[in-house]
Amino acid sequence: MAVMALAGLTHATLSHAQAYPTKPIRLIVPFAAGGTTDIVARAVSDALGRELGQPVVVENRGGGGGAIGADALAKSAPDGYALGIATVSTMATNPATNPKNPYDPLKDFAPITNLVNVPNVLTINPQVPAKNLKEFIALVKATPGKYSYASAGKGSISHLDGELFKLVTKTDMVHVPYRGSGPALNDTLAGQVSGQFDNLPSSMPHIQAGKLRALAVAAPKRVEGLPDVPTFAEEGLKDVNNMAWYGLVAPANTPPAIVAKVHDAAVKALKDPNVQRRLKDSGSYTDGNTPQQFAAQIKRELELRKKIAVEQNITLE
Repeated sequence: MAVMALAGLTHATLSHAQAYPTKPIRLIVPFAAGGTTDIVARAVSDALGRELGQPVVVENRGGGGGAIGADALAKSAPDGYALGIATVSTMATNPATNPKNPYDPLKDFAPITNLVNVPNVLTINPQVPAKNLKEFIALVKATPGKYSYASAGKGSISHLDGELFKLVTKTDMVHVPYRGSGPALNDTLAGQVSGQFDNLPSSMPHIQAGKLRALAVAAPKRVEGLPDVPTFAEEGLKDVNNMAWYGLVAPANTPPAIVAKVHDAAVKALKDPNVQRRLKDSGSYTDGNTPQQFAAQIKRELELRKKIAVEQNITLE
């Protein structure tokens, strides 16, 4: 009887997956509207909905450095009607630095695909007397503790990127945390702090206007629009050459057939010319890897961020 019941359950699950979706899908964005995570979600959601045959409705659930939205997704029913955007912050930096993080990034989600990779950039206020990365490193080494860098908050990706930079270059800069990348950017522009580690899309207009000096980008090659700015790898800092990423996940135990269906639809959505144009304009590189590849990417990122947190003694407690 137990075998028959299990067989019936499996058949019902398969039938449900084949019919999916029959109603609108929520796409939880764990940050406020207007940021890079929201830009990526809204660039992809319409095309994803067309491919699936049901609307994909963006739902912003900001707070806690992304932890509130990620936790809401983790606790949602694993039926494919709640999906979420996963970021380096939600899947790596938060869990690496916060012992009270409410979810397990490796156990509480079903990875679907990485949608895009986004370059990070190190910028300084033009008043800082360094014209390039080598000069800046020499300057900071000569005056330990004099120069500062802004981040979007303690434990954020920009904070850990700054600490990784300090580790690799053996330099000493003062970390100045803010409540988000916007205020950090404003004070970098005003010269209240020396520089900032940031996603490229938000800093790009200020770099192009000459209000910030870009020293290096974390990207596989030089960025279109900034041909004179080298990558960290070109400057001999390959360990710092890590892009941010924004992927698609579902709650753990979502049926594999539904994960496969959403994955196929997302890959097709990323090939839509309008989606590609919008993402390119934001400075993003489209991806579309497999669920297995995305799971491995999340695990690698988490291990890296844990290492930085331990070596630099970063904890949110």
